[in-house]
Amino acid sequence: MAADDMGERTEQPTSRRLSEARGRGQVAKSQDLSAAIDLLSGVLLLVFAGGYIARSFLAIMHNSYTAGGEGWATDTASVAPLTKMIAIEAGKLVGPLLLATALTAALAQFVQIGWVPSAKPLEPKLNKLSPIAGVKRILSKRTLVKSLVNSVKLVFITAIAGGVIVSFLPNIIGLPALTATQGMAMIARMLLILALWLAVILLLIGIIDWLYQRWQHKEDLKMTKQQVKDERRSMEGDPQVKGRRLRMMRDILVQQIQANVPVADVVVTNPTHFAVALRYDTETMRAPRVVAKGGDFMAQRIRLVAASAGVPIIERPPLARGLYFGTEVGQEISPVYYEAVAEILAYVYRLDSEAGKSQAREESRQGSNNRRPQETVGAA
Repeated sequence: MAADDMGERTEQPTSRRLSEARGRGQVAKSQDLSAAIDLLSGVLLLVFAGGYIARSFLAIMHNSYTAGGEGWATDTASVAPLTKMIAIEAGKLVGPLLLATALTAALAQFVQIGWVPSAKPLEPKLNKLSPIAGVKRILSKRTLVKSLVNSVKLVFITAIAGGVIVSFLPNIIGLPALTATQGMAMIARMLLILALWLAVILLLIGIIDWLYQRWQHKEDLKMTKQQVKDERRSMEGDPQVKGRRLRMMRDILVQQIQANVPVADVVVTNPTHFAVALRYDTETMRAPRVVAKGGDFMAQRIRLVAASAGVPIIERPPLARGLYFGTEVGQEISPVYYEAVAEILAYVYRLDSEAGKSQAREESRQGSNNRRPQETVGAA
């Protein structure tokens, strides 16, 4: 069972896996939605510009008919310029329509998937030539869903076409009594209504298909638990190596605390979460300096070393937090803390003087081989 669980794709795809799939051109998109948007834009274009298109087309036909005098020009000398004129006028009419359709198609793709600069989908794949792979594709769930969607579309298209034809049936029966212009206008209106209904229905189907494609895309990219672990390991490194590195850093910090805290003048605490050891030598320092700092476990370690070395421990939570987050080990404190630290040092020196410890503390410092505090980063 454990082996099966490790092999099951139960985990949602990570952002890295989604990004890699996008780089290969694997994105969630619906061709039905793109086709529906193209159809709807074309229908709307005909609704708002259909009259202009019809008038322009009739004008082209009229001009081409009258350009040769009476009737159509048949001589070679007249046909060439006439053809050129028709092509130019038709280009002026059709060109903007084709451009608008192309822009709409590009916009429909961009809205779905954004910009995907990948040539992977265009590369030839030999597995598509395999008969076995072809049978698998035919029997796949994706193909069955696509067949179902196509069947639904066929049913809706048939129903809508039948409904529009029935609604226009009286006009169709009376078509012989209409003039050519009236008949063409009636047929154009019927086809336009039919196309508009089809576009709306196909747009709804396309939206549903797009939502399904997004869900299916994430299902296809789901990962096993082992894949998630492998990806995390490749990004963050081996957890065991990382753990050993952290233990080594902690050991180094403990050693530096052991060396630096005994020569400090005072330890300022939070009292439990943060501890900052300060030292001030009037002859060599312009301002008190942080010789050690730590949080949580390291803060407790600093307090223990300070207590065993006889270094005073003063609880000043706001000051301890400010020094911990605002000053690195080995740096002098900010002028903002001069007054507060001066009061603490004066208090400590006064206690030492009253207890007769000042000379002893100075000798203790000198007995430490005159060593300067080791610089390190504070433990979190």
